[in-house]
Amino acid sequence: MIKYLRYFFYIAYNWGIGIALHIIRHEIGGEKKYGINTTGADELKTLEKKGVDITHATIYMPASYDVLEEMFGQITPSSYLHFLDIGCGKGRAMCVAAQNGFAKVTGIDLSKELCNAAKKNLGNTKQKLPALTYDVINNDAFYFEIPSDVDCIFMFNPFDEVIMSGVINNIEKSLKKNPRPITLIYLNSLHKELFFKKGFMQIYQTERLKYLQGIILRKV
Repeated sequence: MIKYLRYFFYIAYNWGIGIALHIIRHEIGGEKKYGINTTGADELKTLEKKGVDITHATIYMPASYDVLEEMFGQITPSSYLHFLDIGCGKGRAMCVAAQNGFAKVTGIDLSKELCNAAKKNLGNTKQKLPALTYDVINNDAFYFEIPSDVDCIFMFNPFDEVIMSGVINNIEKSLKKNPRPITLIYLNSLHKELFFKKGFMQIYQTERLKYLQGIILRKV
């Protein structure tokens, strides 16, 4: 319960009591429902102390469970080949994606510690779903080559416009190698205009309590 109190006060201090109450209610229910441990925020200071450049990274915060479930409810997860979470943190989105129908999930994150936590959570998820295929990669998203079978990408505002531009270029390169429709679930979509310029079309949007916002984009 201590982790929930700490997270509550962190959110309340930065964004207000209302959103903190909303998120914590879903945190407690979601962690129990999915059998994982992903609650909390990390400002990535440990990476900075190790000499890792976090200039373009944002803090680690997991997406609210209710928003994740809403987004996955707008698509048909079982129809996709490969789900990729860029900036995966402790793996919440991948675990929820798997339990909502995705059979193959991959995550990438700059933090080795967060990647290790994601692997542990995905291991718990695989116990429930033996057929699940997953991978977690400790890498910089700017240099990460998008696998040719990825057809659904998830991001929760993981970095600034500089890195996002590189990620979009990586997506474009992957689509040139293997042309295919691709879906992007983008929460707190601060840089959505960059995707619109590349031909992505918005097919869904949600917003509540000002800060819980996300869109679904598709390119065919």
